[in-house]
Amino acid sequence: MHMRRAFSVVAGLALAAAGVVGLSAPASAAPFFATPATCSIQTVNTRNFLTAVGGGGRTSDVIHSNATVASSWETFTLVDAGDGVHVGIRTLTGNFLTAVGGGGRTTDTIHSDATRLQAWEKFNVVRFGGDGFGIQTIDGHWVTAVGGGGRTSDVIHTDATVVRSWELFFFNCR
Repeated sequence: MHMRRAFSVVAGLALAAAGVVGLSAPASAAPFFATPATCSIQTVNTRNFLTAVGGGGRTSDVIHSNATVASSWETFTLVDAGDGVHVGIRTLTGNFLTAVGGGGRTTDTIHSDATRLQAWEKFNVVRFGGDGFGIQTIDGHWVTAVGGGGRTSDVIHTDATVVRSWELFFFNCR
């Protein structure tokens, strides 16, 4: 099992046979895990880990998805956003990931320079069967690893309205 800490999310979503989930509105469900939780985030498709470049604090060249081993730069802390649904994703240096504009973008998608957890820094982590999780932005779009991972440029998009099986992530938490 790729999860050390159980995540349970109540959502009215079903996986279609092709591994596609259609959504018209953001899932609203409370995560059932203790926060803060220290996690590495791994792409399902390539099994690469997300890296906060430089540990965070950046507005360009923010995230890579080519790490094959989870070291300190590949460690994030999920923190309670205070609403019972969302979490903040904090980098090693204490900065928060931000979906620029709340999501819906294919360029300049993620920053890691926020020092306070505000609306744009909130994400919903939604379980999709097995150990796979979707990461949803505050505006209801989904975070995807371009090409399923393994990249150092054009790494993350936040414009997906449908989550496909290769766009899921594993959260390895302690």
